[in-house]
Amino acid sequence: MPPLFPGLKIESAELRLIRLPLITPFVISTGTMTDKHILLLTLRAEGLEGYAEGVMDPYPDYLEETVAGARPFLREVILPRITGQRFAHPAELAAILDPWRGHRMSKAMVEMALWDLWAKALNLPLAKALGGVRDSVESGVSLGIADIPTTLQRAGEAIDAGYKRIKLKIKRGHDLAMIAELRRTFPEAKLTVDANTDYRLNDLPLFHAMDQFGLDYIEQPLAFDDIHDHARLQERLITALCLDESIRSATDARHALVAGACRVINIKVGRVGGHASARAIHDLCAAFDVPVWCGGMLEAGIGRAHNIHLSTLANFTKPGDVASASRYFHRDLINEPLEVVQGRMAVPANGPGIGVTLNRDFVETVTAEREVLR
Repeated sequence: MPPLFPGLKIESAELRLIRLPLITPFVISTGTMTDKHILLLTLRAEGLEGYAEGVMDPYPDYLEETVAGARPFLREVILPRITGQRFAHPAELAAILDPWRGHRMSKAMVEMALWDLWAKALNLPLAKALGGVRDSVESGVSLGIADIPTTLQRAGEAIDAGYKRIKLKIKRGHDLAMIAELRRTFPEAKLTVDANTDYRLNDLPLFHAMDQFGLDYIEQPLAFDDIHDHARLQERLITALCLDESIRSATDARHALVAGACRVINIKVGRVGGHASARAIHDLCAAFDVPVWCGGMLEAGIGRAHNIHLSTLANFTKPGDVASASRYFHRDLINEPLEVVQGRMAVPANGPGIGVTLNRDFVETVTAEREVLR
């Protein structure tokens, strides 16, 4: 008998460089972003298309990977090895991707696009293909660095809109006064802070001061590649630490959990190399009884849709960064509005896969460069 699913032959891969202006500049400890540079990948097979966004930045201010480095790696190394090949499951990509060091965001683009394509071939929502258990997910909101009055206004608007968690970006000199005022003004709000690696162990007195504000967690206070010092800090704090940049694989997550370096983990599917790695980290954290949530990288509609589907897995029990796209962009790359209602984001369901469709006319207007590999 022939196999039930013979697989998908990748006929072509299209890579676009897109620049999408942000409504408001987004400020964190490492810099300011005024527009989002997006690598948009389309894989085509047997009349279907699978989509993914690259979340790497123009410069290595989050992690080492950059847009400029990802493009030749994809164009010259990875995409030529998958076009013309047949895949019965996205897991089969591992033999092509794993031998290459790093470049997890680039690898994630290819893997995520194939997951979308594969789910469409099976006529399944991506959430179901991944093992999700929800049709909507709780959403938090991330507030970039601003002065106290502006931040209070933004936080109030988010709370009124029903968002389930307020995350404040902080940095040295912009922390305790801001947190204290937010807590005084919104005593019942679920508050978290994200330092984006701006502090060191000798800031322990400052972290002890943060303990008094009832924060749900402090995210990535120390170095982007550190687990050891986070463990030393966590054992001295009441407040949970959450790791982001330090966790790039299930192995990193295991090291962090065994060491006691955190009590929460932020899973960003692009950062960890794709959905398979994200699921492995999710499952590992569940075994340790450690909650996870889905972090955002200011994705447009394609990346946001992937994040929403991933967030339906059972151990995503804390609100994620899957806020309304209209908070960030005047116009999205997709036709379907991704908007939070009463603090929850519905899983996109306009068809199988990631459940959204490209606004092709608009995509053309924001495309800086395009290349196709067959």
